[in-house]
Amino acid sequence: MPDDDLQSIVDELAERLQRSVAIDDPGIRLLAASRHFGDEDPVRVTSVLNRSVDSGLVDDILAQGIAQWTRPGGVVVAVDNALPRLCAPVRCNGLLLGYLWLIDTERSLAPAEIDLAEDAAARAGVVLYRRLVLHERSKARHEAILRELVSSDRSARVQAIDDLRAEQLFPDQHRRFRVLAVQLHGDDPAAAAALESAVEEGLRATDDVHLIAANRTRAWVLLAERTARPLEAVTGRIVTRFRSLTRSDARIVIGVGAAVDGLDLVVDSYRQAVLAARAALLVPALGDVARWGALGPYEVLLMLPVEHLVPAAEVPALVELERHDTHGVLMVSLEAFLDNAGDVRRTADQLCVHRATLYHRLKRIEEHTGCHLDRGDDRLTLHLGLKLRALAAAYRTQA
Repeated sequence: MPDDDLQSIVDELAERLQRSVAIDDPGIRLLAASRHFGDEDPVRVTSVLNRSVDSGLVDDILAQGIAQWTRPGGVVVAVDNALPRLCAPVRCNGLLLGYLWLIDTERSLAPAEIDLAEDAAARAGVVLYRRLVLHERSKARHEAILRELVSSDRSARVQAIDDLRAEQLFPDQHRRFRVLAVQLHGDDPAAAAALESAVEEGLRATDDVHLIAANRTRAWVLLAERTARPLEAVTGRIVTRFRSLTRSDARIVIGVGAAVDGLDLVVDSYRQAVLAARAALLVPALGDVARWGALGPYEVLLMLPVEHLVPAAEVPALVELERHDTHGVLMVSLEAFLDNAGDVRRTADQLCVHRATLYHRLKRIEEHTGCHLDRGDDRLTLHLGLKLRALAAAYRTQA
Protein backbone atom coordinates (compact mmCIF):
# COMPACT_ATOMS: atom_id res chain seq x y z
CA MET A 1 0.00 0.00 0.00
CA PRO A 2 1.45 3.40 -0.92
CA ASP A 3 2.23 5.46 2.15
CA ASP A 4 0.38 8.49 0.81
CA ASP A 5 -2.79 6.74 -0.31
CA LEU A 6 -5.68 7.72 1.97
CA GLN A 7 -8.12 5.71 -0.12
CA SER A 8 -6.13 2.52 0.43
CA ILE A 9 -6.25 2.99 4.21
CA VAL A 10 -10.03 3.36 4.04
CA ASP A 11 -10.54 0.38 1.71
CA GLU A 12 -8.27 -1.92 3.70
CA LEU A 13 -10.06 -1.20 6.98
CA ALA A 14 -13.46 -1.59 5.33
CA GLU A 15 -12.58 -5.03 3.91
CA ARG A 16 -11.18 -6.24 7.24
CA LEU A 17 -14.23 -5.11 9.21
CA GLN A 18 -16.82 -5.60 6.46
CA ARG A 19 -18.17 -2.16 7.28
CA SER A 20 -18.21 1.06 5.30
CA VAL A 21 -15.50 3.54 6.32
CA ALA A 22 -15.15 7.25 5.61
CA ILE A 23 -12.63 9.97 6.48
CA ASP A 24 -13.64 13.64 6.72
CA ASP A 25 -11.57 16.76 7.17
CA PRO A 26 -12.02 18.85 10.37
CA GLY A 27 -14.95 20.65 8.76
CA ILE A 28 -16.79 17.34 8.14
CA ARG A 29 -16.11 17.39 4.41
CA LEU A 30 -15.48 14.02 2.81
CA LEU A 31 -11.90 13.11 1.91
CA ALA A 32 -12.23 9.37 1.23
CA ALA A 33 -14.94 6.70 1.46
CA SER A 34 -15.03 2.92 1.00
CA ARG A 35 -17.69 0.86 -0.74
CA HIS A 36 -20.81 0.14 1.25
CA PHE A 37 -21.74 -3.13 2.92
CA GLY A 38 -25.46 -2.48 3.28
CA ASP A 39 -24.80 -0.33 6.34
CA GLU A 40 -25.13 3.09 4.73
CA ASP A 41 -27.70 5.61 5.99
CA PRO A 42 -29.05 8.87 4.47
CA VAL A 43 -26.26 10.97 6.01
CA ARG A 44 -23.51 8.79 4.48
CA VAL A 45 -25.21 8.79 1.08
CA THR A 46 -25.49 12.60 1.14
CA SER A 47 -21.85 12.92 2.20
CA VAL A 48 -20.65 10.73 -0.68
CA LEU A 49 -22.81 12.49 -3.25
CA ASN A 50 -22.11 16.06 -2.15
CA ARG A 51 -18.69 15.63 -0.46
CA SER A 52 -20.23 17.35 2.58
CA VAL A 53 -23.35 17.42 4.78
CA ASP A 54 -25.71 20.18 5.85
CA SER A 55 -24.02 22.96 7.86
CA GLY A 56 -26.60 22.63 10.65
CA LEU A 57 -25.77 18.94 11.01
CA VAL A 58 -22.05 19.77 11.07
CA ASP A 59 -22.67 22.16 13.97
CA ASP A 60 -24.62 19.46 15.84
CA ILE A 61 -21.84 16.91 15.37
CA LEU A 62 -19.06 19.30 16.38
CA ALA A 63 -21.10 20.36 19.43
CA GLN A 64 -20.51 16.84 20.81
CA GLY A 65 -16.89 17.86 21.42
CA ILE A 66 -15.20 15.55 18.91
CA ALA A 67 -12.61 18.20 18.01
CA GLN A 68 -11.07 17.68 21.47
CA TRP A 69 -11.07 13.87 21.38
CA THR A 70 -7.85 11.91 21.31
CA ARG A 71 -9.46 8.45 21.33
CA PRO A 72 -12.41 6.91 19.41
CA GLY A 73 -15.90 7.44 20.76
CA GLY A 74 -19.55 7.12 19.83
CA VAL A 75 -21.47 9.86 18.05
CA VAL A 76 -25.22 10.17 17.67
CA VAL A 77 -26.41 11.92 14.50
CA ALA A 78 -29.66 13.79 15.12
CA VAL A 79 -31.29 13.00 11.76
CA ASP A 80 -34.16 10.67 10.99
CA ASN A 81 -32.98 7.17 10.02
CA ALA A 82 -29.36 8.04 10.84
CA LEU A 83 -27.34 5.27 12.47
CA PRO A 84 -24.91 5.63 15.40
CA ARG A 85 -21.26 6.02 14.51
CA LEU A 86 -17.80 5.45 15.86
CA CYS A 87 -15.62 8.53 15.42
CA ALA A 88 -11.84 8.10 15.56
CA PRO A 89 -10.02 11.45 15.50
CA VAL A 90 -7.29 11.67 12.86
CA ARG A 91 -4.29 13.38 14.46
CA CYS A 92 -0.56 13.78 13.93
CA ASN A 93 1.95 15.82 15.91
CA GLY A 94 -0.88 17.13 18.07
CA LEU A 95 -2.84 18.53 15.12
CA LEU A 96 -6.43 17.54 14.41
CA LEU A 97 -6.50 16.68 10.71
CA GLY A 98 -9.87 14.94 10.36
CA TYR A 99 -12.15 12.15 11.53
CA LEU A 100 -12.47 8.48 10.61
CA TRP A 101 -16.04 7.19 10.74
CA LEU A 102 -17.50 3.70 11.10
CA ILE A 103 -21.26 3.21 11.02
CA ASP A 104 -21.95 1.05 14.07
CA THR A 105 -25.33 -0.42 13.12
CA GLU A 106 -26.04 -2.22 16.39
CA ARG A 107 -23.24 -0.82 18.54
CA SER A 108 -21.55 -4.15 17.96
CA LEU A 109 -17.95 -3.10 17.38
CA ALA A 110 -15.56 -5.25 19.38
CA PRO A 111 -12.59 -3.68 21.20
CA ALA A 112 -10.21 -5.25 18.65
CA GLU A 113 -12.15 -3.63 15.81
CA ILE A 114 -12.02 -0.25 17.53
CA ASP A 115 -8.25 -0.70 17.88
CA LEU A 116 -8.02 -1.34 14.12
CA ALA A 117 -9.97 1.84 13.46
CA GLU A 118 -7.70 3.81 15.77
CA ASP A 119 -4.62 2.42 14.03
CA ALA A 120 -6.05 3.34 10.61
CA ALA A 121 -6.79 6.85 11.88
CA ALA A 122 -3.18 7.18 13.06
CA ARG A 123 -1.86 6.13 9.64
CA ALA A 124 -4.29 8.52 7.96
CA GLY A 125 -2.95 11.25 10.24
CA VAL A 126 0.57 10.72 8.90
CA VAL A 127 -0.71 10.94 5.31
CA LEU A 128 -2.70 14.11 5.97
CA TYR A 129 0.14 15.71 7.93
CA ARG A 130 2.51 15.11 5.03
CA ARG A 131 -0.05 16.63 2.68
CA LEU A 132 -0.41 19.60 5.03
CA VAL A 133 3.33 20.24 5.05
CA LEU A 134 3.53 20.02 1.26
CA HIS A 135 0.47 22.23 0.94
CA GLU A 136 1.95 24.89 3.23
CA ARG A 137 5.21 24.90 1.28
CA SER A 138 3.35 25.19 -2.01
CA LYS A 139 1.06 27.83 -0.57
CA ALA A 140 4.00 29.93 0.63
CA ARG A 141 5.60 29.75 -2.82
CA HIS A 142 2.37 30.68 -4.57
CA GLU A 143 1.80 33.59 -2.20
CA ALA A 144 5.27 34.92 -2.97
CA ILE A 145 4.57 34.68 -6.70
CA LEU A 146 1.20 36.40 -6.31
CA ARG A 147 2.72 39.31 -4.43
CA GLU A 148 5.24 39.78 -7.23
CA LEU A 149 2.44 39.51 -9.81
CA VAL A 150 0.91 42.76 -8.51
CA SER A 151 4.17 44.52 -7.72
CA SER A 152 4.79 48.06 -8.92
CA ASP A 153 8.02 46.71 -10.44
CA ARG A 154 7.26 45.60 -13.99
CA SER A 155 10.25 43.26 -14.16
CA ALA A 156 9.02 41.50 -10.99
CA ARG A 157 5.59 41.05 -12.60
CA VAL A 158 7.14 39.55 -15.73
CA GLN A 159 9.10 37.06 -13.62
CA ALA A 160 5.99 36.17 -11.63
CA ILE A 161 4.10 35.41 -14.85
CA ASP A 162 6.92 33.12 -15.96
CA ASP A 163 6.88 31.40 -12.56
CA LEU A 164 3.12 30.82 -12.69
CA ARG A 165 3.37 29.36 -16.17
CA ALA A 166 6.20 27.10 -15.03
CA GLU A 167 4.00 25.87 -12.17
CA GLN A 168 1.35 24.92 -14.78
CA LEU A 169 -1.41 26.02 -12.43
CA PHE A 170 -3.67 27.20 -15.22
CA PRO A 171 -4.68 25.06 -18.20
CA ASP A 172 -3.53 26.18 -21.63
CA GLN A 173 -6.97 27.20 -22.88
CA HIS A 174 -7.77 30.89 -22.82
CA ARG A 175 -9.11 32.10 -19.48
CA ARG A 176 -10.12 35.37 -17.95
CA PHE A 177 -8.65 36.38 -14.62
CA ARG A 178 -10.27 38.32 -11.80
CA VAL A 179 -9.15 39.44 -8.36
CA LEU A 180 -11.21 39.47 -5.16
CA ALA A 181 -9.86 41.57 -2.28
CA VAL A 182 -11.11 40.77 1.23
CA GLN A 183 -10.52 43.30 4.00
CA LEU A 184 -11.12 42.91 7.74
CA HIS A 185 -12.41 45.88 9.73
CA GLY A 186 -11.84 45.49 13.46
CA ASP A 187 -9.05 44.32 15.74
CA ASP A 188 -10.58 41.15 17.21
CA PRO A 189 -7.88 38.39 17.14
CA ALA A 190 -10.56 35.71 16.68
CA ALA A 191 -11.89 37.58 13.66
CA ALA A 192 -8.40 37.78 12.19
CA ALA A 193 -8.05 34.02 12.57
CA ALA A 194 -11.42 33.50 10.87
CA LEU A 195 -10.58 35.57 7.79
CA GLU A 196 -8.60 32.99 5.81
CA SER A 197 -10.92 30.17 6.82
CA ALA A 198 -13.91 32.14 5.55
CA VAL A 199 -12.20 32.82 2.23
CA GLU A 200 -11.30 29.17 1.73
CA GLU A 201 -14.85 28.11 2.60
CA GLY A 202 -16.31 30.62 0.16
CA LEU A 203 -14.14 29.36 -2.68
CA ARG A 204 -15.72 25.94 -2.36
CA ALA A 205 -18.65 27.47 -4.21
CA THR A 206 -16.64 27.64 -7.43
CA ASP A 207 -14.69 25.14 -9.49
CA ASP A 208 -12.54 27.88 -11.02
CA VAL A 209 -8.80 27.53 -10.41
CA HIS A 210 -7.74 29.98 -7.72
CA LEU A 211 -4.77 31.09 -5.65
CA ILE A 212 -4.88 32.93 -2.30
CA ALA A 213 -2.53 35.36 -0.60
CA ALA A 214 -3.52 36.25 2.96
CA ASN A 215 -2.42 37.76 6.25
CA ARG A 216 -4.26 38.60 9.47
CA THR A 217 -6.24 41.56 8.16
CA ARG A 218 -6.63 41.03 4.44
CA ALA A 219 -6.60 38.45 1.70
CA TRP A 220 -6.83 38.48 -2.04
CA VAL A 221 -7.77 35.78 -4.48
CA LEU A 222 -6.74 35.29 -8.09
CA LEU A 223 -9.54 33.51 -9.96
CA ALA A 224 -8.99 31.92 -13.36
CA GLU A 225 -12.55 31.94 -14.65
CA ARG A 226 -13.77 29.33 -17.11
CA THR A 227 -16.95 31.27 -17.87
CA ALA A 228 -18.41 34.64 -17.03
CA ARG A 229 -20.39 33.23 -14.11
CA PRO A 230 -21.89 35.22 -11.23
CA LEU A 231 -19.65 35.59 -8.18
CA GLU A 232 -22.47 36.11 -5.69
CA ALA A 233 -22.28 32.49 -4.49
CA VAL A 234 -18.59 32.89 -3.61
CA THR A 235 -18.76 36.34 -2.01
CA GLY A 236 -21.96 35.54 -0.14
CA ARG A 237 -20.47 32.34 1.24
CA ILE A 238 -17.33 34.14 2.42
CA VAL A 239 -19.34 36.75 4.32
CA THR A 240 -21.73 34.17 5.80
CA ARG A 241 -18.91 31.88 6.91
CA PHE A 242 -17.02 34.76 8.52
CA ARG A 243 -20.08 35.80 10.50
CA SER A 244 -20.57 32.23 11.70
CA LEU A 245 -16.96 32.02 12.93
CA THR A 246 -16.91 35.19 15.00
CA ARG A 247 -19.32 36.71 17.48
CA SER A 248 -17.70 40.14 17.59
CA ASP A 249 -18.75 43.24 15.68
CA ALA A 250 -15.82 42.81 13.29
CA ARG A 251 -16.73 43.07 9.63
CA ILE A 252 -15.25 41.94 6.37
CA VAL A 253 -15.80 43.57 3.01
CA ILE A 254 -15.01 42.23 -0.43
CA GLY A 255 -13.86 44.20 -3.46
CA VAL A 256 -14.36 42.63 -6.87
CA GLY A 257 -12.03 43.70 -9.68
CA ALA A 258 -12.92 43.60 -13.36
CA ALA A 259 -12.14 40.47 -15.39
CA VAL A 260 -8.97 40.76 -17.52
CA ASP A 261 -7.72 38.69 -20.44
CA GLY A 262 -4.19 37.85 -19.36
CA LEU A 263 -1.84 37.42 -16.43
CA ASP A 264 -0.04 40.62 -17.42
CA LEU A 265 -3.26 42.55 -16.67
CA VAL A 266 -3.98 40.96 -13.28
CA VAL A 267 -2.31 43.92 -11.60
CA ASP A 268 -5.12 46.15 -12.94
CA SER A 269 -7.86 43.87 -11.55
CA TYR A 270 -5.96 43.73 -8.24
CA ARG A 271 -5.81 47.52 -7.91
CA GLN A 272 -9.51 47.79 -8.76
CA ALA A 273 -10.43 45.12 -6.20
CA VAL A 274 -8.42 46.82 -3.45
CA LEU A 275 -10.04 50.19 -4.20
CA ALA A 276 -13.49 48.56 -4.28
CA ALA A 277 -12.87 46.97 -0.87
CA ARG A 278 -11.73 50.34 0.47
CA ALA A 279 -14.92 51.91 -0.89
CA ALA A 280 -17.02 49.29 0.92
CA LEU A 281 -15.19 50.07 4.18
CA LEU A 282 -15.55 53.83 3.84
CA VAL A 283 -19.06 53.94 2.37
CA PRO A 284 -21.30 51.48 4.27
CA ALA A 285 -24.17 52.18 1.86
CA LEU A 286 -22.29 50.15 -0.76
CA GLY A 287 -22.77 46.98 1.30
CA ASP A 288 -20.30 44.22 2.17
CA VAL A 289 -19.45 43.47 -1.46
CA ALA A 290 -18.40 46.27 -3.83
CA ARG A 291 -17.79 45.61 -7.51
CA TRP A 292 -15.53 47.73 -9.66
CA GLY A 293 -17.64 49.36 -12.35
CA ALA A 294 -20.55 49.94 -9.97
CA LEU A 295 -18.99 52.43 -7.53
CA GLY A 296 -20.00 55.63 -9.29
CA PRO A 297 -17.80 58.64 -8.44
CA TYR A 298 -15.88 56.69 -5.80
CA GLU A 299 -13.93 54.90 -8.53
CA VAL A 300 -12.32 58.23 -9.38
CA LEU A 301 -12.17 59.78 -5.93
CA LEU A 302 -10.51 56.81 -4.24
CA MET A 303 -7.62 56.98 -6.67
CA LEU A 304 -6.59 60.16 -4.88
CA PRO A 305 -3.98 59.58 -2.17
CA VAL A 306 -5.33 60.31 1.30
CA GLU A 307 -2.96 63.22 1.73
CA HIS A 308 -4.53 64.85 -1.34
CA LEU A 309 -8.13 63.74 -0.79
CA VAL A 310 -8.53 65.21 2.69
CA PRO A 311 -7.51 68.78 1.79
CA ALA A 312 -9.47 68.54 -1.50
CA ALA A 313 -12.59 67.93 0.60
CA GLU A 314 -12.37 71.47 1.95
CA VAL A 315 -14.44 72.95 -0.88
CA PRO A 316 -14.84 76.69 -0.09
CA ALA A 317 -18.52 76.80 -1.06
CA LEU A 318 -19.35 73.90 1.28
CA VAL A 319 -17.20 75.28 4.09
CA GLU A 320 -19.22 78.49 3.87
CA LEU A 321 -22.50 76.57 3.76
CA GLU A 322 -21.53 74.58 6.84
CA ARG A 323 -20.76 77.81 8.69
CA HIS A 324 -24.36 78.98 8.22
CA ASP A 325 -25.99 75.54 8.55
CA THR A 326 -26.00 75.04 12.32
CA HIS A 327 -28.14 71.90 12.33
CA GLY A 328 -26.93 70.39 9.04
CA VAL A 329 -30.36 70.63 7.42
CA LEU A 330 -29.14 72.48 4.33
CA MET A 331 -26.23 70.11 3.76
CA VAL A 332 -28.51 67.06 3.93
CA SER A 333 -31.03 68.71 1.61
CA LEU A 334 -28.32 69.61 -0.90
CA GLU A 335 -26.92 66.10 -1.00
CA ALA A 336 -30.38 64.56 -1.46
CA PHE A 337 -31.17 67.06 -4.24
CA LEU A 338 -27.93 66.29 -6.10
CA ASP A 339 -28.17 62.51 -5.56
CA ASN A 340 -31.65 62.68 -7.08
CA ALA A 341 -30.31 64.54 -10.15
CA GLY A 342 -32.21 67.70 -9.23
CA ASP A 343 -35.63 66.04 -9.07
CA VAL A 344 -37.50 68.29 -6.62
CA ARG A 345 -40.51 66.03 -6.12
CA ARG A 346 -38.45 62.93 -5.39
CA THR A 347 -36.13 64.88 -3.09
CA ALA A 348 -39.01 66.44 -1.14
CA ASP A 349 -40.61 62.99 -0.71
CA GLN A 350 -37.31 61.56 0.49
CA LEU A 351 -36.84 64.39 3.00
CA CYS A 352 -40.53 64.28 4.01
CA VAL A 353 -40.98 68.01 3.42
CA HIS A 354 -43.26 70.12 1.20
CA ARG A 355 -41.78 71.14 -2.14
CA ALA A 356 -42.10 74.81 -1.16
CA THR A 357 -39.92 74.10 1.88
CA LEU A 358 -37.32 72.44 -0.32
CA TYR A 359 -37.33 75.36 -2.79
CA HIS A 360 -36.74 77.73 0.14
CA ARG A 361 -33.79 75.61 1.34
CA LEU A 362 -32.27 75.49 -2.15
CA LYS A 363 -32.48 79.28 -2.40
CA ARG A 364 -30.66 79.63 0.92
CA ILE A 365 -28.02 77.14 -0.27
CA GLU A 366 -27.38 79.27 -3.36
CA GLU A 367 -27.09 82.40 -1.24
CA HIS A 368 -24.56 80.85 1.17
CA THR A 369 -22.45 79.02 -1.42
CA GLY A 370 -22.54 81.57 -4.23
CA CYS A 371 -23.38 78.70 -6.59
CA HIS A 372 -26.30 78.37 -8.98
CA LEU A 373 -27.99 74.97 -8.86
CA ASP A 374 -29.18 75.28 -12.45
CA ARG A 375 -25.56 75.38 -13.69
CA GLY A 376 -23.84 72.07 -14.41
CA ASP A 377 -20.36 73.08 -13.24
CA ASP A 378 -21.67 74.40 -9.94
CA ARG A 379 -23.67 71.21 -9.36
CA LEU A 380 -20.62 69.09 -10.18
CA THR A 381 -18.42 71.08 -7.79
CA LEU A 382 -20.90 70.73 -4.93
CA HIS A 383 -21.69 67.07 -5.57
CA LEU A 384 -18.05 65.98 -5.77
CA GLY A 385 -17.30 68.13 -2.74
CA LEU A 386 -19.96 66.33 -0.71
CA LYS A 387 -18.58 62.91 -1.70
CA LEU A 388 -15.06 64.02 -0.87
CA ARG A 389 -16.20 65.27 2.55
CA ALA A 390 -17.83 61.91 3.27
CA LEU A 391 -14.65 60.03 2.33
CA ALA A 392 -12.46 62.39 4.34
CA ALA A 393 -14.71 61.94 7.39
CA ALA A 394 -14.54 58.16 7.00
CA TYR A 395 -10.74 58.26 6.78
CA ARG A 396 -10.57 60.35 9.94
CA THR A 397 -12.87 57.94 11.79
CA GLN A 398 -10.75 54.95 10.83
CA ALA A 399 -7.55 56.75 11.71
